[in-house]
Amino acid sequence: MARSTAEVVAVVVAVAVVAAMARPAAGQGAAPAGSPAPPYKNHTVAGADGWFFNATTNTTSGNYSDWAAGETFYLGDYLIFKTDDSSSVVQTSNATAYTLCDAEGPETLIYSPGRGDAASSHAATIAVPLTVEGANYFFSDAGDGAQCEDGMRFEIKVAHGRGLPPDLAHPPPAPKPRVLAPPPDGTSLNPGVAGAGAGAAGDLTEGKSGGSRACVAWLGILS
Repeated sequence: MARSTAEVVAVVVAVAVVAAMARPAAGQGAAPAGSPAPPYKNHTVAGADGWFFNATTNTTSGNYSDWAAGETFYLGDYLIFKTDDSSSVVQTSNATAYTLCDAEGPETLIYSPGRGDAASSHAATIAVPLTVEGANYFFSDAGDGAQCEDGMRFEIKVAHGRGLPPDLAHPPPAPKPRVLAPPPDGTSLNPGVAGAGAGAAGDLTEGKSGGSRACVAWLGILS
């Protein structure tokens, strides 16, 4: 599958990730009396099976469609992907992009902990908020879509529930980049632009496809 070299690097705001992991477990934080909406919930994708791909057998670690069919999802919930840096998580509301395993389509976010090889992969946890009501699609675009084509994908329906919590309905603005001071006279170093300030994971740039790539979107990389 041909891929565009232009990508949009989306800023991953740390406070949203922290909020996902701080959510109460199922059964805690009950909804107010008289409210039909359940509390917000974290859904660990495929449970203990996780979000992994075996490149030797071309198989996934879980049956993601079966797992999704047994869950109920609402706005403000989070999907927690236990994975490694040989896979990615693509989130889209575009059914065509999902069908084609095409991460370059519009309305697409790509959460990627990197592109390690099988011999040096590292564990990662990616938290993805559910902010779009209705159909949501997820897949891995690793191997130019090969993992998706071999079953690393699923779709869900997101109900309104309580609606988006304040941290997702009105996320804080991305911090502005810092500019490094020029190096002292007589050195060979060149001035440059540092990455986004504390609480961000990258810079925001435009690409041709209209999709987005959220690099370094993991909660933690474990050796």
